[in-house]
Amino acid sequence: MSPILAPRRQEASPATSSNGVVRGLPWGAALCSGLAVLLASAPVSATIQGYTWLGHAVTAVFLVVALGLALHRAGQFAVVAGQCMGVLLLVTAEFGDGAVLGVLPGPTALRSFGALVTGAGAQIAVGTAPVAATPEILFLVTAAFGMLAVAVYLAAVIAHAPAAAGVPLLAVFAVPAALDDALLPWPTVVCSAAGFGVLLITRSGARRQRVGGIALIAVAVAVALGIGAVSGFIGTTGRFATGGPAGGGGAIGLTPFTSLRGQLTQNNPAELFRVRGLPQAAYLRALTLSTYVPDVGWQATRPGSGPTLPGTLAVVGGPTARIATVDVENVGFKDYWLPLYGEPIAVNGMDGRWVYDSRSGTVYTSKPLAEAGWQETAELAVPSADQLRKATGSTAAVGSYLDLTGVDKRVADLARQLTAGEDTAFDKAIALQDYFTGPTSAFHYSLRTAPGNGDDALVDFLTVGKTGYCEQFSAAMAVMLRSVGVPARVAVGFTGGIADGDHHTVSTSDAHAWVEAWFPGYGWMIFDPTPLTDGRTIVPPYVAQAEAEKAAAAPPTAPAGNDAQQAPAPQDLPTPEPVAQDEPAPAAAGGAELPPWLLGLGVGVLLVVGAALVPAALRERSRRRRLAAAAAGGPDAAAAAWAELLAESIDRGVPPQESDTVRLTARRLVRAHDLDSLAQQDLRTLVGGVEASWYGDIHPGPRDLEGPLTTMLAAVAEGSPLSWHGRLLPRSVLSRPASPRSSAYDDAAAPNKRGGGAADV
Repeated sequence: MSPILAPRRQEASPATSSNGVVRGLPWGAALCSGLAVLLASAPVSATIQGYTWLGHAVTAVFLVVALGLALHRAGQFAVVAGQCMGVLLLVTAEFGDGAVLGVLPGPTALRSFGALVTGAGAQIAVGTAPVAATPEILFLVTAAFGMLAVAVYLAAVIAHAPAAAGVPLLAVFAVPAALDDALLPWPTVVCSAAGFGVLLITRSGARRQRVGGIALIAVAVAVALGIGAVSGFIGTTGRFATGGPAGGGGAIGLTPFTSLRGQLTQNNPAELFRVRGLPQAAYLRALTLSTYVPDVGWQATRPGSGPTLPGTLAVVGGPTARIATVDVENVGFKDYWLPLYGEPIAVNGMDGRWVYDSRSGTVYTSKPLAEAGWQETAELAVPSADQLRKATGSTAAVGSYLDLTGVDKRVADLARQLTAGEDTAFDKAIALQDYFTGPTSAFHYSLRTAPGNGDDALVDFLTVGKTGYCEQFSAAMAVMLRSVGVPARVAVGFTGGIADGDHHTVSTSDAHAWVEAWFPGYGWMIFDPTPLTDGRTIVPPYVAQAEAEKAAAAPPTAPAGNDAQQAPAPQDLPTPEPVAQDEPAPAAAGGAELPPWLLGLGVGVLLVVGAALVPAALRERSRRRRLAAAAAGGPDAAAAAWAELLAESIDRGVPPQESDTVRLTARRLVRAHDLDSLAQQDLRTLVGGVEASWYGDIHPGPRDLEGPLTTMLAAVAEGSPLSWHGRLLPRSVLSRPASPRSSAYDDAAAPNKRGGGAADV
């Protein structure tokens, strides 16, 4: 037997791992860690408006992965420290005011970080999905995803414990849960589970388990989706805070206004209730807001104690009471609040324990429930306009509903000017409602307004903007009613819905806010200042009577442009500016413009795909460079040919041993790749040329090694075909040796000038 074919026991080497894979740059694990983080980011899409955040997340994750690979040989501590520093420099460059040289965090930048964190915390505390992609939220997303990518990289790549990476990946759900504790869409669960699965099935040594692992992950995701599919409910889902100002009893942690906006902006309305037995159109009230906070909006305080439900309440009908029995079938509503009509007399049919707070007019429970349905005996007050005009008496019982602490003086001045000459509380309420909904009103209804908490800029809304949705209108009118001595609060719930056979259907598109004003002897009466144009507004009989009386007494309509019919405005208020109508913008002549979220998503996909193709591109570049050098001949020809042959072998899972000579390595190649006699003869020629060049300084001429090398490469490829995974992630690129190289082309761990020579053959 030829010495080159003589068998020899394979020995372990520090250059190889226990499974024979050469240790080096962890390309596969690093890329998979970044991909897992991005897939786990899917829940964020349900809680932040648009997809601007995705670009920031992709940038942070890509930077962490790139720094991890670049610093891999410097040691574990250097990798983690470098990644953390990279995230800091990134957020400084994007968000830091007064950064040194644009990227270094100085004192001014650090102070701006504190302000951003404070602002983000404030938005999370009172916000629900979808929150605006403000600089505060984008700062939080960038920093959070950067540090999350560091944690996942540390667990999956450095510590070789991909299963432990599931713990930091769970943190991705913490941000959506803080903004909206409603159930997340099912695609977010699939993406997150797939990201974690990628880490598990691509770990070192899991090659034989990948098919089973993929099947197991798919089954687990399907089971989880099946279990969660039965709980798809919607609600304001407010949270009771444990603390709060003295006397306030603590505020609701989730402002209902933001949830209201989220329901109104849904692309596909969801059915919530089916109502039967309602004798007249009426608003379905869920809760009321009694506390006005300047520059923040209307807030709900913690409800008081009261009788428990189901059961009958000690409520006596008023002088104009109309009693109705209403059956409410719950289709998809889950909340702390039980929506009711008018003043409840009895409520039955619920499985949970509820509490009725007569002061706020709400029924609540300690945790969100989804009752199948309930039956309510309700008092629907129907006083006339004259009866409300004559309503007199003390307002001491509702004195807190007159609180105007912090209200801008200009708002009160405007309210008094609009109600000048009106002698009764009812006529003042009608005058204020007409300011928003009357024929001469300059206000417009639109959902195209920045999300807020009721009246972040109340004066601007009343005098400049004059465009908003029910939140702004109800909040403004309630403040103005208090300014003229009428107790008022804001109610949140639903309009009457649409008729459908024997019932009315109430959906998320019917979510609404209105004003309730208190009249002695009659209680809380409804006024709706929102100028809706879709027919959903419910006009109470007393409002309809007052409007008819006013229309009959009004002089002929003045010509267009006559300022005499316009509502007065205080002299110290800013001059109103024209407001654009709520109409869709015309399409550009050059074609439709790509939406920002689609562009961001496309960039993210390109980055991930491009990163995944990098190893294969590097392998092809090295192959061409070595083949050209081998064909050219000269001092580097033998090293280039030998390096390319070993690279093909490494790609197929057969690495060289650092301690082996050229001929010992050749024997391993013959056995591992089952080379035939023709290939073995070419291998002898190639080995002879390598030894002559390295040890005798006799270098091959042009094309001397081209033929044997081409035959050998083809034989290796035929004996050990590459899978798609091997082509996409070649091991010769992902696993670099720790041994020194003898030439510029010896980057495949060739056992070159160590102990070689004729004595070894």
